Amino acid sequence: MIRPAAPEDGAAIWAILEPVIRAGETYALDRHMSRDAALAYWLGSDRASFVAEADGQVLGTWYLRANQAGGGAHVANCGYATHEGARRRGIARALAEHSFAEARAGGFRAMQFNFVVHSYAPAVQLWHALGFETIGRVPEAFAHPKQGLVDALLLYRRL
Repeated sequence: MIRPAAPEDGAAIWAILEPVIRAGETYALDRHMSRDAALAYWLGSDRASFVAEADGQVLGTWYLRANQAGGGAHVANCGYATHEGARRRGIARALAEHSFAEARAGGFRAMQFNFVVHSYAPAVQLWHALGFETIGRVPEAFAHPKQGLVDALLLYRRL
């Protein structure tokens, strides 16, 4: 079940986000970001945030916002994360498909991801499988803690 995030989901969302942030391999966020800062970012007033749960446990989360203001506000932007113990179970795909429906319902006409770390192959493969095109590449834009400087991709999909 995917539903809007509620204030009482903060601990579960942090349990998902903290390992992702600390690893520093997929999001261009400060690896030392505090719990409060991470939750403020993920649950910000400029976005709609959601959680996926099964049997009362939150297994994934995502947010939806306008990629730009004004003339660019018809293009959506999202962020996604799944619990470490729930990966490879189709949760990321379910979150993505839910986000497409929510974005369309919200009047968005397309979706753009501004900074997808190229070395994170599972995400890149999923986005391409779901119809995203790579429309740009920024060489060595991300300082990966294990692989050094890696490229970032700009992905786009019409809704």
